[in-house]
Amino acid sequence: MNMLLQYLITSFISIIHPFFVSVIDVNHNAKEKSLEISVRIFTDDLETVLKNQTHTSVDLTKATDKAKNDKLIAEYIHNKMQFKIDGKAIQLNYIGYEIQSESSWCYFEVINIPSFKKLDVNCNLLYEWQAQQMNIFHVKENGVEKSYKLDNPKTQAVFDF
Repeated sequence: MNMLLQYLITSFISIIHPFFVSVIDVNHNAKEKSLEISVRIFTDDLETVLKNQTHTSVDLTKATDKAKNDKLIAEYIHNKMQFKIDGKAIQLNYIGYEIQSESSWCYFEVINIPSFKKLDVNCNLLYEWQAQQMNIFHVKENGVEKSYKLDNPKTQAVFDF
């Protein structure tokens, strides 16, 4: 219910006023002992930052550019978003991306995470593109979900479970 309400509010705001938001879902899969991370970014915004970073054309919808796009997305997000679990830095393993409507969903995984008590986030996705950028995090561990919104220029969030 909480996520549905957030989606409806976000959709309503976008009709009234342009906004710049990314949504990052972090789900701990206890059975697989992994973190499953999805990053939802508006495709046109992601293409713009990748173009500005590489000074080349970027079209995330072209299947022929998939390998190039995977590399660009993985590098960009690795540079802009880092996590620590219980004080220890973790490496995000890039899985891939897909386009749904106006959004790009970028997927990552971290294996060998039996559980955790604290997740530290350092994130500045798209901050170089829009001063109004916000990054919304939803973190789920052991059936408990916590959310937090980082507004540019704020980059740090901590989730305690």
